[in-house]
Amino acid sequence: FTMYLRQMKKHNGRIYLAIYESYRDSHNVPRSRSVKSIGYLDEFINLYDDPIQHFKDMAYDMTIENKSKTVHSINIDLQTEIINGLNIYNVGYLPYKHLYNELGLNDFLINKQRYLNVEFSLNKNLELLVFSRILYPNSKKSTFENRARFFAPFDSGITKDSVYKSLDFFNQYKDDILKLIWNNTKQPYHRDASKNFYDCTNYYFETEYNDEDIFDDEGNIIEKGLRKRGPEKNKRPDPIVEMGLLMDGSGIPMAYDLFPGNESEKLSLRPLLKKTKAKFGIERTIVVADRGLNTSDNIYFLAGKNNKEHNPMDGYVYGQSVRGADKEFKNWVLNPNGYQCELIDDAAFIHKSRKYAKTIKIERDGKRKVPVHVCQKQMVYYSSKYARKQRKEREKMIEKAKDLIENPAKYTRATSYGAANYVNNIDYDRETGEVKTGKTLSLDLNKIKEEEQFDGYYSIVTSETELEDHEIRKIYRGLSKIEDTFKVTKSNFSSRPAFVWTAEHIKGHFFTCFIALVLIRLLEKRLGNKYSVDKIIESTKNYNCINLDTNIYQFVYRDEIIDEISKEFGINLNKKYQTKEEIKKILKY
Repeated sequence: FTMYLRQMKKHNGRIYLAIYESYRDSHNVPRSRSVKSIGYLDEFINLYDDPIQHFKDMAYDMTIENKSKTVHSINIDLQTEIINGLNIYNVGYLPYKHLYNELGLNDFLINKQRYLNVEFSLNKNLELLVFSRILYPNSKKSTFENRARFFAPFDSGITKDSVYKSLDFFNQYKDDILKLIWNNTKQPYHRDASKNFYDCTNYYFETEYNDEDIFDDEGNIIEKGLRKRGPEKNKRPDPIVEMGLLMDGSGIPMAYDLFPGNESEKLSLRPLLKKTKAKFGIERTIVVADRGLNTSDNIYFLAGKNNKEHNPMDGYVYGQSVRGADKEFKNWVLNPNGYQCELIDDAAFIHKSRKYAKTIKIERDGKRKVPVHVCQKQMVYYSSKYARKQRKEREKMIEKAKDLIENPAKYTRATSYGAANYVNNIDYDRETGEVKTGKTLSLDLNKIKEEEQFDGYYSIVTSETELEDHEIRKIYRGLSKIEDTFKVTKSNFSSRPAFVWTAEHIKGHFFTCFIALVLIRLLEKRLGNKYSVDKIIESTKNYNCINLDTNIYQFVYRDEIIDEISKEFGINLNKKYQTKEEIKKILKY
């Protein structure tokens, strides 16, 4: 950068003086910009013998001064030994910190802490837990011990004990913070609450025991234990905690809830949706969920009878099990009439749809099943590729079932999962889970024959009877985003197994995972949805610097994503060398 004196003749004939700086932009094109306005030349005639030379000298001095700030000499002693400890620091948490502050989380926790008698910083502890969950997922103990890997180490306001103690507070503020996030992202990120995607998953804990329920003096449950044995996704025998996640139409998580691992996911949707709509001020929404949530009570809760032209209730788009449907539906699926050929994503499908008055039975007073008629649009698709896939999967299970019949002692309830569906007379010991002896096991040929009929078929049902088939299909396909979100928590964030034990700590742990999810999805959106979560995390994890001397740091990584972050947040992340003060400034410490 070179400073020079610029003389500009104005329309009144006077000469105006200013000092300009010449530089090259990001495309290496020469540019200039004003750095100091001086005034009219005739104003300085009586002040200096040669005003032009005086201000040229000033420009030269400014150039030298500027270079002294940008050029730094370092003397290197080749005999210097490596210091103990870490000398590489992550600055890639920068976009997450900016988003964290943008959501108002820092101000919220700082304000809350004013009324608390705690010596540690809730905000700093949450920052450490969230940024570490994204970049360096590990146990709380390891997270604390490795806090120095961040450029501005989390020393002030944080102790090993505070990392755990802070979890107790986070869950107290969960609902208010979720609403705060919604309010602060609704407009800037164009969040879409007209559709909400819902799904459940579970997280296992490496412990032998279920959590006990807490009862009052009269024997009523006042708090349910969270970690309970239930149907774990990977068939593990460990106690699990279920999470129900609500995601908006933009693909950003909205709300979540935890419930005991032995409870059915079918019951989890209604209370969370009701609470979230009331808290966020959401009106009508269409809930999109897989077939596991497709129950009569969930249908009626969302859409009622759905027989009015302007139905004020919510709507649904559900997956529908063909094999688990009633006889009338199965006959309609197998009837060749009405099918049309269609090309979807370069794959051939046949499909048909109908509007149908379906009879469902809903629960009333906790006991009776009351028949109700609802209006529903039903769609069914057939794919030969999907049929081959299902057939291949079943063949594997049949082979396993045959081995189970021949060698029942090798199997338990957990290890026989899937294959046991094709075995007649199978039973298990309640205590050990082992296969009971004494009964003749045989292959269930009728079940296999029944399933074969429906290979390749899948179905979608909806309350939105006026929507076109392709619109409904597009809405339902958005469910893959929430499935991907769960994969992020389990693989990228390593949220299972969870190494916390008390109910409050478990809830606090999943709160930090949720905040991390929101941040990574917001960053993904800010970058135009051009990069996968894996690539974003890899880039920000690699954006590190090393200390050259007490005040100078050298950055050692740059890629396309770092350049995009630099552009999106208006921060220069491309300089190879920066001072400590410059780095702190971009981190806004």
